[in-house]
Amino acid sequence: MAINDNKSLSLWHKTPINMEDVNRIKMVLVEKKRTSKWLAEQLGVNPSTVSKWCTNTSQPDVACLLKIADLLEVDIKELLVREYKSYLLSQESNNVMAKLK
Repeated sequence: MAINDNKSLSLWHKTPINMEDVNRIKMVLVEKKRTSKWLAEQLGVNPSTVSKWCTNTSQPDVACLLKIADLLEVDIKELLVREYKSYLLSQESNNVMAKLK
């Protein structure tokens, strides 16, 4: 079993993938009004590869994630952190608290 084969892991653990596990790449593509076909063309990969990333069947490597972040004009953390907006708010809150100390 491949390490990045989340579908196999899901079947192995007998836990179905739910909507919370949808890859952030898919969400950011929607937010940026881009398609998986567009992303595949930009990266020079097969559209089915991007589809697998968007459904968590497999994952891109870190170098590819950096390229995706650049293409979508987002911080790579936005592709990795499920609740990115909450993450940003907590970071901002931590910065404010540090300044108050």
